[in-house]
Amino acid sequence: MKPSLQIAQYKSNLFSQLSVAGKNILELGVGTGPNLKYYASADGVNVIGVDPNIYMEEYSRAAATSAGLPSSNFTFRRGVGEALPAEDGSMDAVIGTLVLCSVKDTDMALREIKRVLKPGGLYLFIEHVAAADGSFLLLVQGALDPLQQFVADGCHLTRKTAENIKEAGFSSLSLNAVRLSSAYIVSPHVYGVAYK
Repeated sequence: MKPSLQIAQYKSNLFSQLSVAGKNILELGVGTGPNLKYYASADGVNVIGVDPNIYMEEYSRAAATSAGLPSSNFTFRRGVGEALPAEDGSMDAVIGTLVLCSVKDTDMALREIKRVLKPGGLYLFIEHVAAADGSFLLLVQGALDPLQQFVADGCHLTRKTAENIKEAGFSSLSLNAVRLSSAYIVSPHVYGVAYK
């Protein structure tokens, strides 16, 4: 199965756990808006799409419209995970898919996610992660990591993001580890939900 289809299955499972009607959602690394179709059609949902690349605004707005989200309920803000452009305790959910690999400071980004979440708020995530310690794949990832950062907007292959999320101090965490069948270098992934 293609990696994109496998990730779509994980997203479908993940987003089915999210009740967003009337809620405030921040999507970190909104990019072209591929996740909006999973949650943006709910009544009264307000979405802040955060991305460091200003050129993503046009694409994410088009994806929001296509997903049925009124333009008045979508705000694009240029920003980074380490300094989220949102008030303390203002978000019901933060969504981040394949984004913590590219932030400069993973722990700071997770602190920011917790900061903007309301008590009991959800952080939904899917991330590719480093292979197991001592594995041949980790050796390969380590060798390719500098090139990957250069060609893929700072994406790191060897981050232990699952450990960062576990240590971030969320009140509870549901974390699943999976391997994509046909994406060798980035086959190890984690996905789940963390509660503030």
